[in-house]
Amino acid sequence: MMLSGGGGGGGGGGRSSSTSSSSTSSWAPTTWVSASGKRIQREMVELNNDPPPHCSAGPKGDNLYHWIATIIGTAGTPYQGGIFFLDIIFPTDYPFKPPQVIFKTRIYHCNVDPEGHVSMGILKDGWSPALTITKVLFAVRSIMTNPDPYNAAVPGIAHLYLGDRAKHDDIAAECTVRFAK
Repeated sequence: MMLSGGGGGGGGGGRSSSTSSSSTSSWAPTTWVSASGKRIQREMVELNNDPPPHCSAGPKGDNLYHWIATIIGTAGTPYQGGIFFLDIIFPTDYPFKPPQVIFKTRIYHCNVDPEGHVSMGILKDGWSPALTITKVLFAVRSIMTNPDPYNAAVPGIAHLYLGDRAKHDDIAAECTVRFAK
């Protein structure tokens, strides 16, 4: 009888184990979120409630740490009417480290390197955990209106911007029509 009870206990343990693994697999992904994940979720709510003008962003699929953003080029700039797609990659230690912002749409801009990486102070040494993705989108949109040629990722474009603004703007507008419309 004891052995039979032990066998039944083993079966019961199996059920218990199976139940706990089932509840663990359904519990962990839906309720456990890291501190950085909670911060990103909070920022996503903030962004959805009050998005910057002509900007949108959100997770790519179900990956909270990889977002896709869209910025519409501002009127009166060479990027006017362009639709620019960006990837935003959050590090696991966000907000203590800045996100990486990469233009997926080709853009002619002194603060965007040929691979699309955005070069701005707030994404480097000027980063602060007090900054949010909404503020980053505002800053990216701002450099599309007012480039920072003195901290350029592409010095040749910066030199043209400073030396022959009309020619720079013509090339940037041409690239916008070609790649962003």
